Amino acid sequence: MESRKLGISGLEVSALGYGCMGLSFPNAPAKEESIRLIRSAVEQGITLFDTAQGYGDNELLVGEALEPLRKGVVIATKFGFKDGNVRLGLDSRPETIKAAAESSLKRLKTDCIDLLYQHRFDPNVPIEDVAGTVKELIQQGKVKYFGLCEINADIIRKAHAVLPVTALQSEYSMFYREPENEIIPVLEELGIGFVPFSPLGKGFLTGTINAEVELDKADTRNMLPRFSRENRAANQALVDLVVSIAEEKNATPAQIALGWLLAQKPFIVPIPGTSKLHRLQENMGGADISLTADDLNKINAALATIRIVGERYPAQIRDTAEKK
Repeated sequence: MESRKLGISGLEVSALGYGCMGLSFPNAPAKEESIRLIRSAVEQGITLFDTAQGYGDNELLVGEALEPLRKGVVIATKFGFKDGNVRLGLDSRPETIKAAAESSLKRLKTDCIDLLYQHRFDPNVPIEDVAGTVKELIQQGKVKYFGLCEINADIIRKAHAVLPVTALQSEYSMFYREPENEIIPVLEELGIGFVPFSPLGKGFLTGTINAEVELDKADTRNMLPRFSRENRAANQALVDLVVSIAEEKNATPAQIALGWLLAQKPFIVPIPGTSKLHRLQENMGGADISLTADDLNKINAALATIRIVGERYPAQIRDTAEKK
């Protein structure tokens, strides 16, 4: 797989990374199968692996899977919640960041975290203090690069003035294009890489989900307004578009969705997640999709006619997720 640089930081990774969070969700594969899946991703050319302290035992899983392959991969993890527990609320105080980093180093079985993100902005802690603390960790050799997640342009600038930000991680796909308005121009201006999560619209862009599909009771998408039966029906036009393009290109809808993202900017590195080997292999084919300028113009013209219905998060968590 071809590699890309995350902005001007010099951090070079595979064009597609692997979002490992789902391997610690309900209905995830057994630990041994997940380890084989992660190692298979490395064998097939993926070098960027994304986890977080807030993903339960995910760091432990990623650490064990990648320990024998450590020299050839880039591990990204995140801090930002009290005791590493999302349910306990935000906490990015300097002492918490330092403790979280020490914990992550042990859980990941490594002596240095390649890319350390603030998982969510903490309004009680100035971003300058957060950046300053990560700068100390970099000076101590415990971290290499600094990242932010789901943050606005103003805060990106403030953090970047203290410590260069290597990457921003936020949701971005054909299904959620908000970053195009302010975020991507700022990243391009400052030389910051972009790592989109949910690049397949949480599975919607794979073409396997429509209004008639019954989601498993344990499926977290049940709580997302955009995935209500009514909104899935309303948004079917987007899926139909992606499916039609896939047929033209002799590809799958997922591959078209990933190819479209990669074609937007050279500093974009999506991190699709999967718990199935055949989906991993399918996703990797997205890096081989070639979309011409004419293709992109046609796709974007069609996208402009489609209005996406439904909020991406329920109201009770929307402020934390979207309004920093």
